[in-house]
Amino acid sequence: MSKQKVPENVGCNNQKCIKRDECKRNEIARNGTAVEVRTFGGTPEKGCGKFIQK
Repeated sequence: MSKQKVPENVGCNNQKCIKRDECKRNEIARNGTAVEVRTFGGTPEKGCGKFIQK
């Protein structure tokens, strides 16, 4: 299984992810600067693996 690299300008609207407040993807999804918004697999217990530090 190969990991596909997600571009840094793709936002995330996952509101249950434990790392959402630390993640640049969530920030750009909220402020409208993301070129695309997706929902990644983070949960209340773990991040998704597509996390980018603010």
